Amino acid sequence: MACATGLAKVDGSPCSAIMPAYAVLMSEARVWSVTSTVPTQSQALGLARIVVKERLAAGAEVSGPSVSVFWHLGELGEGEEWRVTLRTSLATRDRLATRLAELHPWTSPEISASPIAWCAESYAEWVERTTTLDEPAG
Repeated sequence: MACATGLAKVDGSPCSAIMPAYAVLMSEARVWSVTSTVPTQSQALGLARIVVKERLAAGAEVSGPSVSVFWHLGELGEGEEWRVTLRTSLATRDRLATRLAELHPWTSPEISASPIAWCAESYAEWVERTTTLDEPAG
C-alpha cells in the first residue's frame, strides 16, 4: 500500500501521521540515539569521552547550555544543563545506559533512548562495527 508521501509500509498496514511509512519496530532498529543531560559542559564532554573510548558509543555530540524546568524533591526547580547525545547499536544500548548511570553526577538522571528509524547503511555498519570490541582501535 502506498502512502500519501509516496512511501510504502513494509507490513502493508495503513499509513498514518502517528506511524510514518518508514517506521521500524524498536526491536529492529540497528542504531539508537541515547541522550542524557548534566550540569556542566566539562561533565558532558567527560561522559562523552569515556563512553566513546570504552566503545559503548560510536560518537557523541555535546550541546548547550539550555535551561531546564523540573519538579524535584517537592519543589519547582530550574537550572542550566548540557545535553550529551550518543549513537550506539542495539547490541550495546543497554550497557551504555548502565555505564551512563554509573558515571552520572545525579542520582536520578535522564537517560533516554530513541531508535533511529532510518539511516544510511554505511552509517549503521560503522556504528555497529565501532561498538563491537572486535574491531581494532584506530
